[in-house]
Amino acid sequence: MAVDMKIPPVGESITEVTVGTWYKKEGDHVKMDDVLCGLDSDKATFELTAEADGILHILAQEGDVLPIGASICTIDGDGSAPAASPSSEPAKAEAPKPAEQAAPVAESAPALQPVAEPAAAAVATGGSVIEMKVPAVGESVTEVTIASWSKKDGDQVALDEVLCELESDKATFELPAEAAGTLRIVAQAGETLAIGALIAKIETGTAAAQPAGSPQPAPAQPASQEKSAEPASNGQNGYAANYPSPAAAKILDEKGVNAQQVQGTGVGGRITKEDAMKASPAPAQPAPQPAAPKPAAPAPAPVASAPIAGSRNQRREKMTSLRRTIARRLVAVKNETAMLTTFNEVDMKPVMDLRNKYKDKFKEKHGVGLGFMSFFAKAVCAALKDFPAVNAQIDGDSIVYNDFCDISIAVSTDRGLVVPVIRNAEQMSFAQVEKEIVRLAGLARDNKLTIEQMTGGTFTITNGGTFGSMLSTPIINAPQSAILGMHNIVERPVVVNGEIVIRPIMYVALSYDHRIIDGKESVSFLVRVKQILEDPSRLLLDM
Repeated sequence: MAVDMKIPPVGESITEVTVGTWYKKEGDHVKMDDVLCGLDSDKATFELTAEADGILHILAQEGDVLPIGASICTIDGDGSAPAASPSSEPAKAEAPKPAEQAAPVAESAPALQPVAEPAAAAVATGGSVIEMKVPAVGESVTEVTIASWSKKDGDQVALDEVLCELESDKATFELPAEAAGTLRIVAQAGETLAIGALIAKIETGTAAAQPAGSPQPAPAQPASQEKSAEPASNGQNGYAANYPSPAAAKILDEKGVNAQQVQGTGVGGRITKEDAMKASPAPAQPAPQPAAPKPAAPAPAPVASAPIAGSRNQRREKMTSLRRTIARRLVAVKNETAMLTTFNEVDMKPVMDLRNKYKDKFKEKHGVGLGFMSFFAKAVCAALKDFPAVNAQIDGDSIVYNDFCDISIAVSTDRGLVVPVIRNAEQMSFAQVEKEIVRLAGLARDNKLTIEQMTGGTFTITNGGTFGSMLSTPIINAPQSAILGMHNIVERPVVVNGEIVIRPIMYVALSYDHRIIDGKESVSFLVRVKQILEDPSRLLLDM
């Protein structure tokens, strides 16, 4: 009996959802409570679990938008064995010819040719199969993307050996093997999986000697099913080489590309959605022209347009989880906050003179260089004490004031911008701030920052001046209420005591949420930072 799976109600105000990633494939054997796919609403992402055991038939593809209550897939029976015929007589009457026995198995009736599950094969040979699932990596992380595989399908792996690298929207971490044996990859690089989803299997003991899901002799197929036949199974969830997934088949049909002409990179040579997107459309075949009498005069040949010089190639790359999260959060900040930016300029000569005077002795004593960031961090901490609203944040109908300064420092990496946090910076010395900056920046560039090291900041400092930026309007790092932007230092003519002199000037920008910070507070805060930087002795006297 087929079970009709429908979109469940997920919230009072949610009327539709978008089908995210399918973790199971068309024709897969699923079990009760297996995660089938991810569903995205305008407020959250959640998982759809199987309501019964059986064979999965997908009705909606990735990216489809469905209303609440719409059918998304069906599950046929328990999928444990092919349905038995009512009697032996019809089977004898409809016994196919020898040529028909080698015909492909019909996709519409996959239950007629079950493929041995890896676990079942392992039991038969005395071994076991360890299922590797995506581990929980943080309270707010619901999915990860497979960045790259360190091992290949069928490789022998040792206990605790790194199998692949997983990437979340906040950090990157490694997945070690939970046992020694033969690796069977289930999810490919680039796929996005929910927490707890199956990512690979490890065959231990004698189970490793027999490939998972080896092909079994197929029973004779009725001739009436040959019309919807597909290639014989290669032992990977009932799919064969050069056979496209449902999403890939749709793309290939739109392009007019024959699946047999596409090289699949999925498990067992299966054609994935990415393979279909990269496939080139088949050239249009000219239709045969009927014989026609020769014209009285030949038509003039059309003038060929001049070819465009230079390369016209395009590349399409899937966004990483980090980049998708950055994009989503930045748009949310622009839409959900009353963001405003105020500017000022700072004469950096006093800081530069102090730094040049003591930087060698500072490095000799503390083992770390004296940079500009520690001056800005300490100046910001002093200003935040005087203007606590800049260090606060909105939580519903309340304002949360922080009596400590957790300063987030923006760091640019190959994967994107990350913002590690310096905890209790107001209690640190210049040397402690500089050492913490060096430590966190190193972890960021090595993709080893943890989620805890990037959450909980109360104020952010970003330095676009390292890349040559003269002026910018930085976007608030939610749920914080303000961010300070540093820029490059340029010698400019300024008036000092009635005389025009050349001084190293930096423009600074403060973007803030006008819902919580008034214009007077924002301007006064930035002026306070300017005063401290132009007279660093104020830090010693707490003035």
